[in-house]
Amino acid sequence: MVRQKAYIFDGKGKYYNKDWDFAEPKENEFCWYHVELPKINQKLPLFAQSLIDILCPPLKLQDILSLSSNGPFCSHVDGALVFRVNSPGPPTSNYTFRLAARVTENSVITVSLGRVPRLGFSPTSESLLSQIPSVETLSSGGTPSHRGGDQNEGSGIVIREHVLEFLLTMNHSEEADNPVPESVSNLVVHIIDTHLDHLQDITTKFEMELDSVELELDKGGFALKKQMLDDRRFPKMHLNLQRILQVIAHGEQVFPRVKEKCSSKKWFSSEDINSLEELIGRLRRLKENVGFISNRVTAIQAGLDSWQAEQINKKLYYLSFLSIIFLPLSIITGVFGMNVGGVPWTEQKNPEVKAGFRNVMFVCVGVLALVLLCFLFPALYSRIAAWRRMIALKRSWSLNRRSFLKRTLPVKERGSYVRL
Repeated sequence: MVRQKAYIFDGKGKYYNKDWDFAEPKENEFCWYHVELPKINQKLPLFAQSLIDILCPPLKLQDILSLSSNGPFCSHVDGALVFRVNSPGPPTSNYTFRLAARVTENSVITVSLGRVPRLGFSPTSESLLSQIPSVETLSSGGTPSHRGGDQNEGSGIVIREHVLEFLLTMNHSEEADNPVPESVSNLVVHIIDTHLDHLQDITTKFEMELDSVELELDKGGFALKKQMLDDRRFPKMHLNLQRILQVIAHGEQVFPRVKEKCSSKKWFSSEDINSLEELIGRLRRLKENVGFISNRVTAIQAGLDSWQAEQINKKLYYLSFLSIIFLPLSIITGVFGMNVGGVPWTEQKNPEVKAGFRNVMFVCVGVLALVLLCFLFPALYSRIAAWRRMIALKRSWSLNRRSFLKRTLPVKERGSYVRL
């Protein structure tokens, strides 16, 4: 189930399929070996075992383990530059990314999890987006119909509606044409660019899905919101966003180090160094975009939580209304159903005093007053303290006013002395 692809490039804009033999290329030629691991539920050692069966020889065990391990990595292994941005997670998830590469002066070996879109090349200048298309949809009778009039021969190509939707989720650069690399540095830039395109496609598709969910929430009612809460749809979205952010964080750690290490190589051109710098900036902008989407998901989940709390409050209001209805009945049945026989201070045995019921009611009223006093004591104390502060403020204001009036009165002379 592991797919293998091998190409050889002549350095002049042409490439050919190559046998999987890891033979050394001729002068001015370089090779590319690509391995696609299947997206099935397998443990990481099984993937490593598959790579050992394919890449050994000529790679050593240390090289293969460096390619198949999880987490970010960028270093020289046996003289070759090895970097990876493998993220942990279930292999079947669309948000689990694994891409590793081993770069030398005349060959590149890459490993990916599943198929990476637009990893191949388009040698011709004509592409799908250079045509003038018409969109084909299915009519009510099940037959295809064209939008925008009849399709004339030679006027363009016909794009099906689901294909157009797929194209909208793709990040097309240079009309989706991938130029054939003329050097190893071009190939490395192409691999990293394709990885970022894949991340951008997943993020765009996720954003379109979030837009549709917001429209459903605006039009939907109680049942739709309840089902979204039961399905935990937005917590799952938030988890997937965190996985994408983890991959982007790995790229922020790895790709600047790749640029730094490649800048010292004579076979890595300065133009490709600038391209790597642009890709790093694009990765940072993608991280900001994913952060905005994560904030949107959090806001929608907060709105659903507040809506659920409001529904619970409404139900509690109805229960409180019912309790208010039955509260007087409970008080009446409780009071008139009391048996005060044997209660202290009732003196039921004394025929002269038969006020047991009244004594029990007095005790209840006293306990109720004590409880109310305990609850009202903080508020009462704060009011008394505020009243005392007001009295003290008025008193100080009065003293200050008297002293001010004394200072403003005309000074009376006593002989040759002046009062200070």
